[in-house]
Amino acid sequence: MVVTLFLAFFVLIFVGVPIAFALAAASILSLLLFTDMPMLLIVQRMYSGLDVFALMAIPLFLFAGYLMSEARISDRLVALASVFLGRYKGGLSLVATGSSAIFGAISGSANATTAAIGSVMIPAMAKRGYDQADSAAVVAASGILGLVVPPSITMVLYGVVAGVSIGDLFLSGIIPALIISAGLMGVNYYIAKRKGYLGSEPVPMAEAVKIFRDSLIALAMPLIILGGIYSGAFTPTESAAVASAYGLLVGFYWYRNLTLKSVFNVSKKTVEVTATILFLIGTSNVFTYILTSENVPQSLAAGLIGFSDSPIVIMLIILAMLLFLGTFLDNVAAIILVTPTLLPVVHSLGIDPIFFGVYIVIAVAVGQITPPVGLNLFIATNLTDRRFEEVCRSTVPYLFLYTALLVFFIFVPGLLSVFG
Repeated sequence: MVVTLFLAFFVLIFVGVPIAFALAAASILSLLLFTDMPMLLIVQRMYSGLDVFALMAIPLFLFAGYLMSEARISDRLVALASVFLGRYKGGLSLVATGSSAIFGAISGSANATTAAIGSVMIPAMAKRGYDQADSAAVVAASGILGLVVPPSITMVLYGVVAGVSIGDLFLSGIIPALIISAGLMGVNYYIAKRKGYLGSEPVPMAEAVKIFRDSLIALAMPLIILGGIYSGAFTPTESAAVASAYGLLVGFYWYRNLTLKSVFNVSKKTVEVTATILFLIGTSNVFTYILTSENVPQSLAAGLIGFSDSPIVIMLIILAMLLFLGTFLDNVAAIILVTPTLLPVVHSLGIDPIFFGVYIVIAVAVGQITPPVGLNLFIATNLTDRRFEEVCRSTVPYLFLYTALLVFFIFVPGLLSVFG
C-alpha cells in the first residue's frame, strides 16, 4: 500500500496537480485498493487533524501580517534600516536584508516579505547601479527570514504537528535568525565590494529621529507578541488575536492608511490562504495515518539508526533529504508531511524536538530559493526585467550560505534551542 501511496502522490505532483489534491487522491486510492475503510471515516480522519485549538493562530497571524503590509509598513522599515546600514558599501543590499528581518517578524511569511521589501528595494537598488539579477537574489534570499524570524507560521504548524511549545519555538528562532541575517549581510558586502556597488547618502540626524519615531509602532508588534507569551499574559494563539487587533489599531488610527475596503481585501486573502493550509493539513493527516498504520516512521527510524547511531550523521542525511524535498514541495507541505515521519528518529536519538523544529523550519525554507518551484525566486524575478535563469545564478552564493549554516547548526545544536 505504501508503494502505491507514494507512486500515486509523486506522479500527481509531477503532472502539476496541487499538493493537497495529490495527497487526497493518493490516500483515497490506496485506502480503496487495500482496505475496506468507509469514505465517511476518511473524512473524519481529515477533520481530526484540524480539531486543534492552536491552529486558530494561523489565520490570526496571517491577518495581522497582511494588515501591516497593507498599511505600507515595509516603506517605513526600509527607511529605518537605511538609517543604520545604507551608508556602507553595498548598503542597499544590507538594507534589504535588515528590513526583511524586521518585516519577517511582522508578517511571518517568506513570500509576503519578498514581495513587500522587493517592491521597495529592487527599484531603489537599480537606481544606484545594482544589477537587477543581484537585487532580486538579495531580496529572495532575505525573504526567507520571514519564515525564520518569530512569530512564524511554519513554527506554529510544527508545534501543532509535533506537540511541542510554540512559544519555545518562537524564542529559539531568535538566535539562528540573527546568525542568518549576519551571514546574508556578509555575502551582500562581499558581492558589493567585488562588483563596486555603493551605499546611499547618510541620513541627517533630524530625519533619522523622525524615521525612528515613525517606525516604533510597527516594531512594537513582535515585542508585544513574544513579551506577552513569555510573561504569561497570553498564549501563542491569544497573541495572534492581540496582533490582529494591534494591526487594526495601528493601520486605522496611527498610520491612517487602512480603509474598510482594504480590510475586506485582507480578510479575503486571509480566508483563501487559511483554507489552502487547513485543507493541506486535513489531507496530509490521512496520508500520515496510512504511513503510521504501515509502521513507516518506525521502519525509517530503525533503518537510519541501523546505518549509524551518530546524531550528526543522521542529521546530515535528514538535511540532504529536506533540501531535496524543498525543490518541489512548499514549506507548509514539507513541514506537515515530514515532521510525523521523522519524529520517531529524533526521539530515538535523543535530539531535542525544539532544536529539530527550528532546524526543519530553516531547512525547508531554503526551498523558497531553489528552482524549479522556489516561489521567492518567481516573486523577485517578476519585480525585474531579468530572466528567471539569471536570478537563479545570482542566488547560488546564498544557497551555499544557507547550506553551510545548516551544517554548522548540526554541530552547534544549542544555538537552535537556547531558549527551549
